[in-house]
Amino acid sequence: MCRILGVSRAQYYRYRSPKPSKRRAEDTDLKQRILRIFAEFKQRYSVMEIHHELNLELQPLQLRCSPRRISRLMKELGIHSVTVNKWKAASASKTKVEQRPNLLKQDFST
Repeated sequence: MCRILGVSRAQYYRYRSPKPSKRRAEDTDLKQRILRIFAEFKQRYSVMEIHHELNLELQPLQLRCSPRRISRLMKELGIHSVTVNKWKAASASKTKVEQRPNLLKQDFST
């Protein structure tokens, strides 16, 4: 059958029982680390913060990981940082404030 298909036996058996590639094995390890860091910091860390923490963790192993790879893995995991808009005071209205009558008859002069 291999002769008919024009493939070697090794390729055929490699196709039948594929082993995960080195990159895929690294990705599964990184996904576990990303999920742990993400949970540890209460889902507030974005890609850059996770990148920093992960590289600190991988430094003794003499490994590094790029922010793009972390972004891709986070997208595959379906996680993203929780962002909360900062509170800001309402801006002054653009219409002119009308003068109100002084009902209490208070003296505001200096």
